[in-house]
Amino acid sequence: MSTAPEPEQREPRPALVFDDPLDQQSSDDTDRGWGECPAGDSAADLKRFLDEKPPHHI
Repeated sequence: MSTAPEPEQREPRPALVFDDPLDQQSSDDTDRGWGECPAGDSAADLKRFLDEKPPHHI
């Protein structure tokens, strides 16, 4: 007698979610990463200002 091979165990599919995606906050909705810098002293602020100043603002 021959036996059929055991079927492979499959991972369950993730459940479908029908929530409104606009109710969730995305990473673009935050101010994170928009030019903020760690707190520092005024000398560090001046150095950052001079480093980031466009060349036409002499």
